[in-house]
Amino acid sequence: MPVLILATCDTKGHEAEFLRAMLRAAGVEARLVDCGSLGEPQVRPDVAREEVFRAAGTSLAAVRAGGERGVAVDAAARGAAELVRQAHARGELLGVLGLGGSAGTTIGTAAMRALPLGVPKLMVSTLASGAVGHYVGTADIAMLHSVVDLAGLNRISRTILTRAAQAMSGMAAGTARLQPGPGTAGLQPGSSPPDKPLIAATMFGVTTPCVEHARAVLERAGYEVLVFHATGSGGRTMEALIDSGLIEGVLDVTTTELADELVGGVLTAGPERLTAAARAGIPQVVSVGALDMVNFLGIDTVPARFAGRTLHRHNANVTLMRTTAEECATLGRELATKVARSTGPAHIFLPLRGLSAIDRAGQPFDDPEARAALHGAIHAHAGKVPVTELDVHVNDAAFAEAMASELVRLIGARR
Repeated sequence: MPVLILATCDTKGHEAEFLRAMLRAAGVEARLVDCGSLGEPQVRPDVAREEVFRAAGTSLAAVRAGGERGVAVDAAARGAAELVRQAHARGELLGVLGLGGSAGTTIGTAAMRALPLGVPKLMVSTLASGAVGHYVGTADIAMLHSVVDLAGLNRISRTILTRAAQAMSGMAAGTARLQPGPGTAGLQPGSSPPDKPLIAATMFGVTTPCVEHARAVLERAGYEVLVFHATGSGGRTMEALIDSGLIEGVLDVTTTELADELVGGVLTAGPERLTAAARAGIPQVVSVGALDMVNFLGIDTVPARFAGRTLHRHNANVTLMRTTAEECATLGRELATKVARSTGPAHIFLPLRGLSAIDRAGQPFDDPEARAALHGAIHAHAGKVPVTELDVHVNDAAFAEAMASELVRLIGARR
């Protein structure tokens, strides 16, 4: 099985050829896929560009006739994604290695996002030192900064490309040694214990004691727990995995990303947060962890419109803002409405004594009025979903045990 190298051979051909040679010297079968269009290839690829555009539902001639680089890049991205998807379905893919600037990164990462979790994915990019969230998405893509532009081979680019080839060689060799087991459908072989169903849980620093205790309860019950950090990308990744059918139940302790989406914080997971489990019909137990806060970066990044609000400097790079009673009422309505749409079993748990480590008696975000507004809205909009109030704090062991035990019960009843 080969590693597929994705590159625009009219502009990055020599660098791609160097990678191919390095991989082959390491004993890894490597095939170069030409994703270029407008210029002539600098080297001979293993997969011609005509095949890429055919997979995209168009042709090289049509793309060239249009003469628009953006259209050509979009088509190449679609074609590369389809080719790697087909190769993986045939069992003929060890990994994908891409290189390039903005166009090559767009093409390479689009193809990588089309592949399942666990397939080795490495993108050598001039953009890797900046914001790469829209390239990576929820995929397990490794980004390697090229340091210099990929415009010819020199002592720096050779070093970076050599390290890329070594990294991919190691990942590809490791993948080849893994053997599949029962119960790992949708995952790369060996990526998960075959005998333990998966549960997704959400955690933040200020809800860690709750989730850690709940995880121990679930593991004793025979489950493997995937914990997602509620930082925006964590919530989006969890929702995508639920949609993929890998998850058997959800312990959504920490729904704080809803607050960032509503108020304008930096850790939003988007409007689709808290919808995948409802669509899938899998058991979910949901709470209000860290809905007392909205996240910003350094304190100077808090928008001026929030002057006078209650702020807490978590550290030099994280500033938290307390949600108001009005915001909490809106959040409660949204959370309850989304959970009420569940096609499977669901249960909402509310901790009456605080939603996070800094929302409790004596702490800076303690606000009984805001908590009451949140809880009242949840009761009003939860429909047929049961809502259980416990006179404890979110991080108390009793709260964690109650949520985890209920999820175990719901999964067992569904089975």
